[in-house]
Amino acid sequence: MSNGLSGDVKDIGLSDQGVSRIQWAAREMRVLKLIRDRFVNEKPLEGVDIAACLHVTTETANLAITLKDGGANVVLCASNPLSTQDDVAAALVNEYGIATYAINGEDNETYYKHIHSALDNKPHFTMDDGADLVSVLHKERTDLLGKVIGGTEETTTGVIRLRSMAQENKLMYPIIAINDADTKHLFDNRYGTGQSTLDGITRATNVLWSGKSVVVCGYGWCGRGIALRAKGMGSHVIVTEVDSVRALEAVMDGYQVMPVGEASNVGDIFITATGDVNVIDKETLDNAKDGSIFANSGHFNSEINIPYLESISSGKRLIRSSVEEYSIKDGRKLYLLGEGRLINLAAAEGHPSSVMDMSFANQALCIEYLVGNAKELGKTVHSVPNDIDETVARIKLHSLGIGIDSLTEEQELYLRSWEEGT
Repeated sequence: MSNGLSGDVKDIGLSDQGVSRIQWAAREMRVLKLIRDRFVNEKPLEGVDIAACLHVTTETANLAITLKDGGANVVLCASNPLSTQDDVAAALVNEYGIATYAINGEDNETYYKHIHSALDNKPHFTMDDGADLVSVLHKERTDLLGKVIGGTEETTTGVIRLRSMAQENKLMYPIIAINDADTKHLFDNRYGTGQSTLDGITRATNVLWSGKSVVVCGYGWCGRGIALRAKGMGSHVIVTEVDSVRALEAVMDGYQVMPVGEASNVGDIFITATGDVNVIDKETLDNAKDGSIFANSGHFNSEINIPYLESISSGKRLIRSSVEEYSIKDGRKLYLLGEGRLINLAAAEGHPSSVMDMSFANQALCIEYLVGNAKELGKTVHSVPNDIDETVARIKLHSLGIGIDSLTEEQELYLRSWEEGT
């Protein structure tokens, strides 16, 4: 870029708008603020180079600023072509001096070019959201692996990919699975995904949820949150699952459970949240009602079989922003939202700042932990240390003005003893 700034963003002139929005998000990120205040004084990341592939949003901006204030040299790229907030990217470059490579709507070639640009930082640590950065590093930039000490991964999908690499002895450094933290998946995945998914679909379609039959594919923490919010809006919720325990849990939570093939001709809105491929496949698309809406809240745009949808269509048109109308050869109209990508970021602003506060607090503290401990960790995927998880929860409660009880000595002794009883 010109003016001596590093990065590739849509319009540097959007910087002022981005600064305002970053500051607005910071109001709700009180845990991260306390960490940032400490980082400013202690500089625990002094001299550390970080390559981060994350959703470039206002919340991520506050994480990047925290890491920089801790002494790190951070280079950021987008983990999804449609999630970048262009004004935020501009502000990171222009106002905060953080090299950022992210443009909303960038094509596949630019997406991977930006990942390479982040890796050009020759990182000590990687921060990933879906494991694309780590995958490129291990496949195409192996010359950099000697410098990498450790990394973090934010998502369920990314953790699955990385554990697969570790099982095949292909993972060359330790990575902490942020998604494993209770203060991440119990809140970010459930409450954040639930609210932001419905927000994205509502913004894209202006649909009335009350009375709709909503098919939620997958009942992990994200699916639980989506089903909960759809039910709260008055929808009839149907859950599809491949896991018997999760399916039983959905039944006990009051939802109808059936195979996705059976749900195909009764659903009005289909939402995938599995992290797998072709969850909405030929049978569903062939039998879906005229006017059915399809959205994805999993990380990659692979959960809906878009190539098959294209093959059974005589044409398509962008009927609203983020809404593509497919004219099926048999006369039906089917609607795909956000190109099948993460609907909460493609059509809305992602998770609320308050819930991302805990996720990104885990990120910041785990990078600090890795600085001192990575060399003692094996080349595999590790859970967030319990004391970090507890610290984040404690600070979050404190920031909300909420106090909790402590065990008395008598209670602690009772819980430790095998001799006590009735």
